[in-house]
Amino acid sequence: CNMKEKIAIIDSLGSHGSSHHFYLFGQAKGLSENGVDIRIYTNNVTENPDYDGVKFFQFYNNIFGGKSKILVGLRYVIGSVFSLIHAKFSGVNICHFHLFHVNVLVFFDFILSKVLGMKVVYTIHDVVSFENAISSEKLSNFIYKKADKILTHNNFSKEIFKSHYTEVNSNLDIIPHGNYVPFLNIKEDMDLSRKKLGIPKDKTMLLFFGMIKKVKGLEVLLNALSSVVEKNPNVILVIAGRVWENDFSVYQKIIDENNLSEYCIIHNKFIPHEDVDHYYASADLVVLPYKRIYQSGVLMMSLSYEKAVLVSDLPPLIEVIDDDKTGFVFRSEDAFSLSEKLNKILENKLKMEEVRIKASEIVKTKFGWNEIGKLTKKSYKSIL
Repeated sequence: CNMKEKIAIIDSLGSHGSSHHFYLFGQAKGLSENGVDIRIYTNNVTENPDYDGVKFFQFYNNIFGGKSKILVGLRYVIGSVFSLIHAKFSGVNICHFHLFHVNVLVFFDFILSKVLGMKVVYTIHDVVSFENAISSEKLSNFIYKKADKILTHNNFSKEIFKSHYTEVNSNLDIIPHGNYVPFLNIKEDMDLSRKKLGIPKDKTMLLFFGMIKKVKGLEVLLNALSSVVEKNPNVILVIAGRVWENDFSVYQKIIDENNLSEYCIIHNKFIPHEDVDHYYASADLVVLPYKRIYQSGVLMMSLSYEKAVLVSDLPPLIEVIDDDKTGFVFRSEDAFSLSEKLNKILENKLKMEEVRIKASEIVKTKFGWNEIGKLTKKSYKSIL
């Protein structure tokens, strides 16, 4: 069928969700570059990126942080009604939603899109919300069964989805998480960035970046560090991010017991947007010692900043990283494996640079938004 794809991305979250709007804008830009007629419907706090061929509407007003849940819900519904009816009258044939969890508002969007005769595509961002009670099972099952297409970011999430929703036989496609390259301000001067953050410029800097949650395995990295600094006394670990549902004393204890405090710089706080550039610019190697994850924004971010990375061997991470080629890999939750790998990496700076360059090429091609746009367009075509 040769219908022209006219797509509405209906996204009430926009820039309210830390870096989600980068994803949204990258996706729209990539689709537009692939000749798809694309429009974004979002909220009043998200700024128009002004891309060629991307139409932009803000029908969701003040839907965050109101006192009354009912009022916020009502504003959301009004936003959806305006967005979906506007889309329908503009000739849209597919509504694409970004899902973080399923609730009655998501259900409302689904029903209204269908009543208006449009197809529904979901990108599932947080496969993990299956496992907690945020999402209603009944609603999820209903929506996923009747959706025209479901997209996940990697094979790992796809498999988990299929094992959880056994009766859902909707079309599942894998479309990777795109890079952050178009949205970053890469700082070229490492010394300057280090000076700004108070990091000594003669050290080899390892970076652990992001919210410190239990599943991120910071303790694995700290336990590996003492045998690294024995061989490489020049190493410093910078921990940048605030603790989340967790207590830093667990980590502090490891630091104290192993006399690591002179090898650690701890910035246990929310990192403002304008400093993020400087943390990445300062780093020689970004370490992701995660114990469980579905999709890593920090990994995409590190690669987009053209940094070398060391990751644990979790499926979603090694779907992106090829050991010793586009990054470095160690055995998850194994501090010995991590320290061995770190010592090996630090011994050969030339290799580290080679791997870094290769990774920054791959992040721009395979994970570039133009490529993602091509894949997404193919997905749309298959349901029209």
